[in-house]
Amino acid sequence: MSKRDLYEVLSVARDASERDIKKAYKRLAMKFHPDRNQGDAESAEKFKEVKYAYEILTDDQKRAAYDQYGHAAFEQGGMGGGGGGFGGGADFSDIFGDVFGDIFGGGGGRRQQRAQRGSDLRYNMELTLEEAVRGCSKEIRVPTLVGCDSCDGSGAKKGSSATTCGTCHGAGQVQMRQGFFAVQQTCPHCHGRGQIIKDPCDKCHGEGRVEETKTLSVKIPAGVDTGDRIRLSGEGEAGEQGAPAGDLYVQVHVKEHHIFQREGNNLHCEVPVSFTMAALGGEVEVPTLDGRVSLKVPSEMQTGRMFRMRGKGVDSVRGGLRGDLICKLVVETPVHLSKRQKELLQELEETFGGKDASKHKPKSEGFFNGVKKFFDDLTN
Repeated sequence: MSKRDLYEVLSVARDASERDIKKAYKRLAMKFHPDRNQGDAESAEKFKEVKYAYEILTDDQKRAAYDQYGHAAFEQGGMGGGGGGFGGGADFSDIFGDVFGDIFGGGGGRRQQRAQRGSDLRYNMELTLEEAVRGCSKEIRVPTLVGCDSCDGSGAKKGSSATTCGTCHGAGQVQMRQGFFAVQQTCPHCHGRGQIIKDPCDKCHGEGRVEETKTLSVKIPAGVDTGDRIRLSGEGEAGEQGAPAGDLYVQVHVKEHHIFQREGNNLHCEVPVSFTMAALGGEVEVPTLDGRVSLKVPSEMQTGRMFRMRGKGVDSVRGGLRGDLICKLVVETPVHLSKRQKELLQELEETFGGKDASKHKPKSEGFFNGVKKFFDDLTN
């Protein structure tokens, strides 16, 4: 029975990008995955066919060889015999094997590929400012691949074991020739493992791992900020057939706070004060992450004046001094005034006029004097 065209298997064009191929593979792999089609032999075969097509077409060298020679490129002894070579039938690979061992066969000897380490995973975690500053423990649920407990991750049914691949004889790679060129490729039958599982585990279907949602407790250190990553070693996907698991990276994002804005280890907040307090001075309570403190406001303060409260910021996750709390005064203009209040304010305003105006309102007088000079210069 002839093998199907690999592009047809994935339903993609021959000039499809790697992204399109991966997208098609993901869709078909989910459709034909054995876990979703228990006991369906046809789906299991289609899953293997889809996986094989994906492995060839996402490898630049394999794809180029397939485009030129088709399936023959991956059959042992494919692409012709080709004794050729240099002088006395010397193999081209014997000459250059040490330099191009991963491309040309021979000189480097057999290179059985190790079972592939599991993929790393990422989990996006949102924290409140309080949680990030003080540290906390969070429980998360992560969908992943875990080692199969039925076969202990080997992929073979209990009581059986894997056998040496008859195609590559345990090397994990096969050699194809074209004239004096000998190109080494991953064995298409054992996929580089060097072994074949004839009696696969019923639970994982020979993969050595199964899909599962793990529940993990993550300790968040005090002082983390948006963009920080927490690495959980060995909590990623399980490797193939007992290979080491990947890692899980928890990506931190701190939500906006209704009072504080964080900048490094410092906190910023705006403190509204009445114009009476701004003019006469007084005290106002300021919130901190530890409670509240009293801030003494000197007289004759303007909007934008900054006050630094040392040690009231955030502990650094990397050690060092604690940050500060920086308070910005915002003078609040009164609203919804009664008739009498307006009259009193007008009387007060009139006392600021005359020759003492620049003394009471230096910014206003300086601004309008500057504007007058600007227009005088334009007319002259």
